[in-house]
Amino acid sequence: MVRILAITNQKGGVGKTTTAINLATALAAVNERVAVIDLDPQGNASTGLGVSPEMRERSSYDLLMAKESGVDDNTLVQSTVIETKIPNLCIIPSTLDLLGFEAHVANDQDRAFRLRDAIKNLKMPDGQEFTYVLIDCPPSLNLLTLNALSASSAVLVPLQCEFFALEGLGQLVETINQVKDSLNPQLDVQGIILTMYDGRNKLAKQVVEDVKEYFGDKVYNTLIPRNVRVSEAPSHGKPVLIYDVNCVGSQAYIQLATEVIERERALVA
Repeated sequence: MVRILAITNQKGGVGKTTTAINLATALAAVNERVAVIDLDPQGNASTGLGVSPEMRERSSYDLLMAKESGVDDNTLVQSTVIETKIPNLCIIPSTLDLLGFEAHVANDQDRAFRLRDAIKNLKMPDGQEFTYVLIDCPPSLNLLTLNALSASSAVLVPLQCEFFALEGLGQLVETINQVKDSLNPQLDVQGIILTMYDGRNKLAKQVVEDVKEYFGDKVYNTLIPRNVRVSEAPSHGKPVLIYDVNCVGSQAYIQLATEVIERERALVA
């Protein structure tokens, strides 16, 4: 059964998109069939996987607005899926049209379930089922994020190893709990990913200790380090695992993928 994981944090600059594209690449490298849904109007996940704006004839906006299109739902949904140059990895890209989504559906009763309903029959272009769908959410708790949470099996929360990154975490957890209570009973936090870690920084170490003390085993053991190669990779339209598989950032995302798979398997054991 496909597992749908929302990668979200309402604070920007925490490594959310970087985590989405590199975790997806690491999962695809071990033969998982992966889709990334880019729900951020900025479209950075799309660019980071080599999908230029000119290639985005259909987008996640079309996915969300499927019932207004007049096109057969399954046909429209499948037309949004783009195969990347990475085997086993597809993306549904983003465009600036997403900025108008909330206004278009503000009065619809199903506005929080648009994504859930649209991806029920989502498949790879060759007809195979996806095993993982990763949703890259915008850096805000808006209707796009609510759609992602309503559609997801679980949530991954990237958290920058800095003091201010902790401030909004409580609000995010409260939102997730509200969605679980009212819209999606199966939703849970699968894990918290500590990003941009610098072991030379005492504050970073303190943030790691504080988060682990509060959230316990929800925190992944893998620490995603600050790494120049990770920062360079998007400008080449590549995940860092393709850009430089041997750098410390790539190795960290490979370790993270291992942890994610282990936790997922534990759920069905």
